[in-house]
Amino acid sequence: MKRPNPIQWIGYSCGMRLPDSLQEWVRNDLTGRFAFPRHLVRGLVPLTPIFAAFLLFPGELWLRGAMILLAVLLALFYIVAYMPMNRAHRLAKHGLPADLENPARATRRAAERAAYEARYQR
Repeated sequence: MKRPNPIQWIGYSCGMRLPDSLQEWVRNDLTGRFAFPRHLVRGLVPLTPIFAAFLLFPGELWLRGAMILLAVLLALFYIVAYMPMNRAHRLAKHGLPADLENPARATRRAAERAAYEARYQR
């Protein structure tokens, strides 16, 4: 599977659309295994200049570190809270169905549904 170069990946992290030749990589990135940790990293990348700017503030190093930690925790909260919407937007932006989900999860859900219907069918 073809992967984006580092410049393309940083642009993708900031919301840029990747070329159609990378559509399969985008599908795997957003729905594949370890999609959640990749989403966290992808969400923090555009904020790193802000975190780095906190190092320029006056004061003790521990205080600046605490500012960065607080900012990272707040960013992680919003990144996780808006993950489904961001994922759907990225999928649609790259020409994929917005409700696309992990194939293993879809198979597991279909098996659970079939077992439920077999058990409770009238």
